[in-house]
Amino acid sequence: MRKLKVEPLTREAFAPFGDVIEASDDAEKHTINYGNTTRFHDLATINVTADGAKAGISIFRSAPLPMPIMIEVMEYHPKSSQAFVPLSARSYLVVVAPKGPFEARGMRAFLASGDQGVNYHAGTWHHFSLALEDISDFLVIDRIADDDNCVEYHLKASEQVTLEI
Repeated sequence: MRKLKVEPLTREAFAPFGDVIEASDDAEKHTINYGNTTRFHDLATINVTADGAKAGISIFRSAPLPMPIMIEVMEYHPKSSQAFVPLSARSYLVVVAPKGPFEARGMRAFLASGDQGVNYHAGTWHHFSLALEDISDFLVIDRIADDDNCVEYHLKASEQVTLEI
C-alpha cells in the first residue's frame, strides 16, 4: 500500500485546492474598533449560493480515526466551497486531490495547526475532517439546499493510501 507523506499546511502549497484561513503576517490587515481589534481581511472565497442555496454555519464534531489512517473515500462539492475552522485548537489532517476525474496519484496530505482553517474550492476532492488528538469541533461554512451537492468516490484497493505522519 502506498504511503502519502503529510506536509505542513501553507497558503502556497494549498492554493490549487482552496484557501488557508489563518491570522498570518501575509494577510491583509485593518485596524478597527477604535484601535482595539485587528481584522485579518477576506481570508477565503466563500462560494455557496448557486442555484438559490443559502450560506450555513454548522459545527462538525469529528472523532480521530485509528492509526495508521487509511484513506478509502474522497468527496467533492460541485456547487460550492466548504470551509472548516477548528474550534478545539488541535492539529488535524487535510487530504485533497485536484478537481476533475479522481486521480489517486494527485492526492496530497497536509498537517494543519489548531489555528489554521481551510476552505475547499468547489470541485476539489477532499477527505472528511481528520481529527488527530481527540474529538475535535470545526466551524463549517457551506451550502444549505435541498439538492445533492456531495459526490463520493470509494477508492479501489490499489488507490488507497495510508498517511505517513
